[in-house]
Amino acid sequence: MTVSQDLLPGVPLVESWLLKASLDQMGLTAIERDLALQLHEKGFAVLDFPDDDLDARIERIIETLTPQYDFEHWRSEGWAADNGLRVQDAWKTSEDVRAIAVNEAVLALLGKLYGRRAFPFQTLNFPVGTQQHVHSDSIHFSSIPERFMCGVWLALEDIHPDAGPLVYYPGSHKWPILYNDMIGKVIGAGADFLAQTPYENVWAALVEATGVQPEYFYPKKGQALIWAANLLHGGSRQKDPARTRWSQVTHYYFDDCTYYTPAFSDPLVGNLDLRQIIDLSTGQVAPNIYIDRPVSEVVRREPTPPAAQHQAALVPGKIPADFDPKRYLALNADVAAAGVDARKHFLRFGIRENRRYR
Repeated sequence: MTVSQDLLPGVPLVESWLLKASLDQMGLTAIERDLALQLHEKGFAVLDFPDDDLDARIERIIETLTPQYDFEHWRSEGWAADNGLRVQDAWKTSEDVRAIAVNEAVLALLGKLYGRRAFPFQTLNFPVGTQQHVHSDSIHFSSIPERFMCGVWLALEDIHPDAGPLVYYPGSHKWPILYNDMIGKVIGAGADFLAQTPYENVWAALVEATGVQPEYFYPKKGQALIWAANLLHGGSRQKDPARTRWSQVTHYYFDDCTYYTPAFSDPLVGNLDLRQIIDLSTGQVAPNIYIDRPVSEVVRREPTPPAAQHQAALVPGKIPADFDPKRYLALNADVAAAGVDARKHFLRFGIRENRRYR
């Protein structure tokens, strides 16, 4: 166990303030150590995808998925097209998509970097750029403890600068994760809006305020980018609609967390949009765990009774204006039996003991 895991078990290793004190305890190779530091400092890291059969898989994926995309419509709509073209969860029908998602070397790497077993829960396959507004994945799928989520973007071909490459803002993963209460939004019973739209002006303002500059990913076929849960990223404008930008995104969660959608949640009032997540590597539902037990088994404390709430608000050393000594003695028989002064007892003991006085 690392220093960070011992003291901060609810913080991913690569996100931890104690990462550098833990590096020598993580069992990393020199390459893995470099990836860990990149993720820690920048919020992303680039690697060559470890699959000897990758070229053949890519060829089969493109052949299988091409008929599912309406390229003509997308090219006619251009920038106005809704997040480009995509097929979500093609792992259900394509063994090659699933094989990329459950790649054992990638799972082992993520497990080392985050300190918990990783598992894939969603795939997205794109033939062109998404042109999606920059965003943090943390509003769409987050975890408790937070930040135990990451994405892996894999280039299925060489990506040209005019094909709408991935854009990201280095270091933005260290910003606080935005929640509905921060932007003054109550979900209540409704969730009939685009999840990230209410946040977009805030992200734009943060970019301007911090002065962080965007970077673009121009990978070669077979290169992959790991990004942290809160990294601000998106799809840049596709300048040449005739080009393709074949890619696969796999989103990963980690064991022993609660999985939910913050954009559709009001946690303080118990409105938590819990997710029923399928672990693609096992085909089983990943249990929602809080610290060390299922969420359903966490004992909930009863609400504080109104009288106790009132007592807790009392000012030490001060008798309330509505204090009645006779009523206090009637409500506290032991005090009456002791024959002590009601006011003195209340000031010395009653406030601290939450004694009723009315």
